[in-house]
Amino acid sequence: MARISGITLPAQKRIEIGLTYLYGIGRPRALQILQQTKINPDTRVKDLTEREVNALHEIIDKNYHVEGELRREVQTNIKRLKEIGCYRGIRHLKHLPVHGQRTKTNSRTVRGNVRKTMGSGRKASAQKT
Repeated sequence: MARISGITLPAQKRIEIGLTYLYGIGRPRALQILQQTKINPDTRVKDLTEREVNALHEIIDKNYHVEGELRREVQTNIKRLKEIGCYRGIRHLKHLPVHGQRTKTNSRTVRGNVRKTMGSGRKASAQKT
């Protein structure tokens, strides 16, 4: 059982995929880390030796911001944008898309599936008139 930065990696997955369970590590960075540690990307997490797990842990802690540290950094960046009142900060404050997406439709994710039109959410009448 490999545990890195407080996250238990899934035992059945390949290590290339298992590393992506850490917040801040995607596929390209996972492959880069595996090249540095000279670990085969096809090995399963359960087949890693203690030495390999320690090498992964050491490189990730030393060179990359992951998990809580990265989340905290992102939140402070968003807080700074809100405080200085820039366009992106205002979009964050209003819970609207930040990166230029359209808002007439397709902004349900950011707005939390809010439906504000007249007929949406109305139930069909049960009786005929």
